[in-house]
Amino acid sequence: QWEEMLATKGVTVVDVYQQWCGPCRAVVRLLQKIKNELGDDLLHFATAEADSIDALEKYRGKCEPTFLFYRGGELGAVLRGANGPMLQRMILEELAKEKLILEQGGERKAVKDEGLMDGENKEEKVTPQLKSYTVAIIKPDAVAHGKANEIIMKMQDAGFEILAQEEHTLTEAEARDFYQHKAAEAYFEDLVQFMSSGPSHILVLSQTEDSANIVPAWREFIGPADIEEARREKPQSLRAQYGTETLFNAVHGSEDRDQASRELAFFFPNFRTASVTEQDGEEERVERTLALVRPDVARENREEILTQIHKAGFSVALQREVILTEEQVRQFYFQHVDEDYFPALLHSMTSGPVLALALARTDAVHHWRNIIGPSDINKAKEESPDCLRSQFAVENEPINQLHGSASHEEAEREINFFFPKQQTLAVIKPDATDEQRVKILEEIYGRGFSVTQLKETVLSREMAEEFYKEHREKPFFSQLVEFMCRLVWENCSSNVQYLFVISFR
Repeated sequence: QWEEMLATKGVTVVDVYQQWCGPCRAVVRLLQKIKNELGDDLLHFATAEADSIDALEKYRGKCEPTFLFYRGGELGAVLRGANGPMLQRMILEELAKEKLILEQGGERKAVKDEGLMDGENKEEKVTPQLKSYTVAIIKPDAVAHGKANEIIMKMQDAGFEILAQEEHTLTEAEARDFYQHKAAEAYFEDLVQFMSSGPSHILVLSQTEDSANIVPAWREFIGPADIEEARREKPQSLRAQYGTETLFNAVHGSEDRDQASRELAFFFPNFRTASVTEQDGEEERVERTLALVRPDVARENREEILTQIHKAGFSVALQREVILTEEQVRQFYFQHVDEDYFPALLHSMTSGPVLALALARTDAVHHWRNIIGPSDINKAKEESPDCLRSQFAVENEPINQLHGSASHEEAEREINFFFPKQQTLAVIKPDATDEQRVKILEEIYGRGFSVTQLKETVLSREMAEEFYKEHREKPFFSQLVEFMCRLVWENCSSNVQYLFVISFR
C-alpha cells in the first residue's frame, strides 16, 4: 500500500510526523491550507506516522516534521522543518518538473535521504556524481519583491540543478565576513547593510551537463554586476531582468572555483560532494578544524592573521574570544600537562583573551597544520620561515602562538570545547493561535535553532506560581498566573502550551 501510494501519477507530498511531536502536529493545518490553495489533479498529499510504518523507522524520535516529495515513485526532494513558504515553493517546483516530464518525457532524478538510507553518516549531504559546483545567492531585494521562486524556475529551466538550498538572513557580522575580500571598496558598508537587511536564498548549484564549467556558466547566466552594463550587453541575464542598481543586483555568483569552495564552507560546512577530483581521484570534503590565536599575538596581529586565513581559502564558521582559567587550560591540554613546556604554555594561554576559530574548507585539518608549520619555534624558523608560527613568533617566548587540531577527531573535540551547544527554555503561551504557533516554529527553525526536547502541557496554578516566582512581588503577578493557567481561550483551539528546549551553537 505504501509503494502504491508513492507511485501515484503526479507529485505526492508525504508529511512524515510523530503523534507526540508538537511542531509536527502544528504543521498539519499548514499542509491543508496549501492543498486548498493549489488544488491540482496531479498534486497529492499524504501523512505518514513514523511510529507505525517500518520504512520510516529512522525518522522516529525526531521532533521535526519532514516532507518527502515523490514523483513517479522516486524520491525527488526532501524538506525538514515547519517552513511554510519554503514548503509551498518546493511543491510548485516539483509539480512543474513532473508536468514537464509527463509532457515531454525524460528521466526523473532521484535523491537519497538519511532517513531512508542504511549507514551512520547522517550529518553530511551527499550529492550526485558531479564534477563541480558553485554558490548562488538570491539577494534580499529579489526576495522582498517576491521574485525568488520565479528566479529559481528560470535557473532550473536553464539546466542548473539545486543541490542544497536554505533561506537565511545574514547578520551584519556574517555579511562582513562573507564579503571580507571587498572590505577596501568604497561601497563595503552599504553592501553589508543591504545583505543583512532581509532574507536571502542560499543555493548550491551544479549542472546536469558539462558541469566542469559550472562557475563561468552561472556567471554568464546572471550577467555583469553593474545593472546598466547587464541591461546593455546581457538583457536576458538575471541581473538585467531583476536588478535595480549595482548593489541591488538580485543575485550573487562565485567568481571562481576557489571562491565557490570557500563560500560553500561558509554556508554549508557539512556539505560533501561525491565528485571525483581531476588530480587524485579522491572525494572533496568540506570539514572543520579548530584554530587558536594565543593572547600575545591576538592582541597585536588579529586582523592580519584573519586576512591570511581568508586568503588560504578558509571560512570562519565560528569565532569567539575567551579568557581561560588554569583549570580550563589543563582540561584542554590534558595530554600535555606532564611535558616540560607546559608551565610556559599555561602562562601563555591564561595571559589574556584567546581568539578561538572554527575554520572550514576542504581538507581543513591537514591544510591548517601545513600553514601554521612545525610546533617547535626554532624548527619552524629554520624549515618553514613563511609559516604562520614563524611569522608571528614572539621574542623570548618559547611557545608558538597558533594552535591547530591534530586530527579530525581532535578537531571535533576541540570545537565542542570552545563552542559548546547552548540551551534555553522557550514557551509558546496558550493564547497563540494554531497559525501563530506554526509561524513561531518556522521562525525558530529558520534562525538555526534546534528543538531538543518538547512537551505540551496545561499549567496548574501551582506550576505557574513556581515558574514565575521571581515576579512574585510585582503588581502584575496574580494577573500573570491567572493568564498562564486559564482554561478557556478565545480564538484558540486548545489551552495547551508548548514548552521546549532549544539549542544553538
